[in-house]
Amino acid sequence: MSSNKKDYVKFFRQSSPYIHAHHGKTFVITLGGEALASPNLNNIINDIALLSSLGVRLVLVHGARPQIEERLSTRGLESKFHNEKRVTDRQCLECVMDAVGNLRARIESKLSLGLVNSPMHGASIRVISGNFVTAKPLGVIDGQDFLHTGAIRRIDKEAIQQQLDSGYIVLLSCLGHSPTGELFNMEVEEVATHTAISLEAEKLLLYSKLEGVQDPQGQHISRLSPQEAGKVLQSLQGASRRLLSSAISACHGGVDRAQLISYEQDGSLLLELFTRDGSGTMVSRDRYEEIRAASIEDVGGILELIRPLEQKGILRRRSRKELEREIRLFRVISLDGMIIGCAAIHLFSGENTAELACLVVHPDYREKNRGDLLLSSIEEQAAQQGMEILFVLTTQTSHWFVERGFAESTQKSLPQEKRNQYNPERQSKILVKKL
Repeated sequence: MSSNKKDYVKFFRQSSPYIHAHHGKTFVITLGGEALASPNLNNIINDIALLSSLGVRLVLVHGARPQIEERLSTRGLESKFHNEKRVTDRQCLECVMDAVGNLRARIESKLSLGLVNSPMHGASIRVISGNFVTAKPLGVIDGQDFLHTGAIRRIDKEAIQQQLDSGYIVLLSCLGHSPTGELFNMEVEEVATHTAISLEAEKLLLYSKLEGVQDPQGQHISRLSPQEAGKVLQSLQGASRRLLSSAISACHGGVDRAQLISYEQDGSLLLELFTRDGSGTMVSRDRYEEIRAASIEDVGGILELIRPLEQKGILRRRSRKELEREIRLFRVISLDGMIIGCAAIHLFSGENTAELACLVVHPDYREKNRGDLLLSSIEEQAAQQGMEILFVLTTQTSHWFVERGFAESTQKSLPQEKRNQYNPERQSKILVKKL
């Protein structure tokens, strides 16, 4: 089998749990005007159609900032902003309506094509728009009348849910209607955030130019808690600030996860949703990755993790029954439900000594010092139990432990019970560390 075919099989197998997990869930996707002007738009539409075919309930919320600017420029009009919000007068509102109407028709037509020459050729994708968003005037702020710029008054979640139940993709824009028949221009991020919160959506997905968020040093950040994201927000401005602020607000409002992905990267939506490492930045209310005590449900994941090392002779073999008996001794690193690391601790209370055993991190996830985090967790647990010495037996990783404060020792340093169990055929090195 060629490497490309192997990669495909591996990706498909790894994505299958996500296909099952996402089925029937509600996702709100934000498509800013910049994304709709991107050369990658057709691929984005194909990916959205694929999500719909997999049973994901989709609400698309689109903006029109660059398209509005283009129409204003054509008419010789200038944009007016106050505190980074557009002031929408009557002439500007006409440009907004023109841009939004044009983009809505374009999105609907692309989703209605049957996606010729695409993986979704022949798929029946139904799209519906409507007056699902009720708006109110933003009013006067700092002496500035925002005129036809509005804010969210209400999302008609019952009507949207009814359309989702009927299999439609619901398409919303940055325009909202008032009970008096007026139209108001709103920020697309505000509409998307309120919609996701109102629908109690599982995810809010926001397309941006960058592949998520970067720290002040320019390094990509893959995951953030809302609290961590709030700190990063202080260093951002412009579109990145608006999008991350929307993600934070969504999580605070009850949305489990908000994810920022790039509209320039082909397949970013699929990579973010169907791979464990994703492609952008996730702001998550839950503990996407955590070190915790193992449970009986983790036995299968631990076995899958340690089997390759047992086959190489790096670890001694453990049966499922043995693992089930000793599962309370293990701590694991769980990444989105997958066990990517484990370690066990055996206490010899009579001698104030503990053994660190079966320290393993999945080869694809050995960055970010996960081994050190597991070691620290075991050391902390041992210290809390009153242990003074931590030892480990290893055949091939002694240098790693020496670099972390362990010193090579002899069998005499082992508790008597462990000395009796020592297997001379393995010739395991004994390393000891004072806690």
